[in-house]
Amino acid sequence: MNPMTPDPTRPADAAPATDDARYLALKTRDARFDGSFFTGVTSTGIYCRPVCAVRTPRRENCRFFDLAAQAEGAGFRPCLRCRPELAPQSLIWSNQDASSILLRQAIALLDAPENWSESGNGAQMAQLSARLGITDRHLRRIFSAHLGISPLQYLQTRRLLAAKQLLADTSLPITQVALASGFRSLRSFNAAFSEHYALNPSQARRSSRRAGDIAASQSQVIRLGWRPPYDVGAMLGFLHSRQIPGLEMVEPQPANGLPGMRRAVRQGDGEQAVTGWIDARFDTPAAQLRLTVSDSLLPVLPALIARVRNLFDLDADLAEIDAVLAPHFHSGVGMRVPGCLDGFEIAVRAVLGQQITVAAARTLAGRLTEHFGAPLQTPWPDIHRLFPTPLALAQASEDALGQLGIVRQRQKAIRAIALAVVQGDLRLSPAEDPETTMAALRALPGIGDWTAQYIAMRALRWPDAFPAADVALHAALHIPRGASAARNALAASQVWRPWRSYAVMRTWAGCAKVGHATGIPAPESTE
Repeated sequence: MNPMTPDPTRPADAAPATDDARYLALKTRDARFDGSFFTGVTSTGIYCRPVCAVRTPRRENCRFFDLAAQAEGAGFRPCLRCRPELAPQSLIWSNQDASSILLRQAIALLDAPENWSESGNGAQMAQLSARLGITDRHLRRIFSAHLGISPLQYLQTRRLLAAKQLLADTSLPITQVALASGFRSLRSFNAAFSEHYALNPSQARRSSRRAGDIAASQSQVIRLGWRPPYDVGAMLGFLHSRQIPGLEMVEPQPANGLPGMRRAVRQGDGEQAVTGWIDARFDTPAAQLRLTVSDSLLPVLPALIARVRNLFDLDADLAEIDAVLAPHFHSGVGMRVPGCLDGFEIAVRAVLGQQITVAAARTLAGRLTEHFGAPLQTPWPDIHRLFPTPLALAQASEDALGQLGIVRQRQKAIRAIALAVVQGDLRLSPAEDPETTMAALRALPGIGDWTAQYIAMRALRWPDAFPAADVALHAALHIPRGASAARNALAASQVWRPWRSYAVMRTWAGCAKVGHATGIPAPESTE
């Protein structure tokens, strides 16, 4: 078997812990470790992914780094062949001490392209520190202790690699590439790019295309990597059963072409919102998602890419996850947690699905989209609507919602969520603290812990969400029904931490295979 496509039936091995183990992984080009580390080659000054197809460098010429930012901080430039910007992100969740939690929260904020915009380096770090409730000095201390780099170095690498991908995979003018990647001006972008990569952006674009990364007719196809194994069937099956008519079309087994999905997309809020469509296709042998986007979305491509990675959980590290879950599950290797493109959309869909079947929830969501969503022209007649905005649903009358078949309690919950989002009191993105956000959700009418946990799992991308009231989980854990069932399930779930979201998905999938109902807790449910 090709080492680039490891056996999907076996659990991923633990990530290499020593440099010698990493060198062995590098020699086999094992895609399961893609993005888990990067190799700087001292003889060339280049750093590569473990899957790079170039000749394996000698061991004494290799330096290993956990993050691309660390390699660039040490003076290495990204490889034009394997393209480190295509690798999945890597962030270890197993360490739960206070500084590690702060580091994860800071990185989540720095990974969000909406936070990339240059506003002066000192001011930007001060804003980040204030949002975390610490001083900027303490933030620098945490980054230095854990990663050996500053938060600004991490942020600059994220900007530059995003720009490098736009240069290679799109025909965007270089000025737009600079702005989309968070730089204040073309001048500052050119200076940073040349300083870090010893090439100006135009040279980098020409070099990438000479390397065969892009054909002239494919300038809008963006490649996004993941670490095998990936259960594409499980991911698309979950999304297919919940697809909203008019908004999206999921194709788990198309007659022609690769499996994937198409859908309408809104990126941004209010007058700054940009709309368009995407077509995402799974190329399993290459361990890549091939993303095609409408021209209208190219200026916001970094932010869109981040959302697509969240939707399909492309950054999951199955080696870390299976190290905890494999002893407890006989199946589920390669199974991911479906995310979303819009946290508000998932929250509304979760409310619509309370105490009804998945099919009924899909019908209600389709009616809501058709009535309150804006029309959109796409290449596909079946995709013609955007999901309603928070403002549209905050202003919706009870009569209008009731005519769609939405009961009064769900109406209040939907309008409360929409109003909280419009007023800025509720933010539903992976950069938010899950516990704080779930508490805010539970304070709203019609939102219980099950729905809050489900939203945390899909919208906040919290890997440790656990809807303790779920009856399918109770059945899988052999917990008798009763007043203490949720408490007993919560206690039993501790062995799955910090990956309980993945355990929940494996449990639901197992229940579905034997014909049990899934995700129908009492007194509330979700889509």
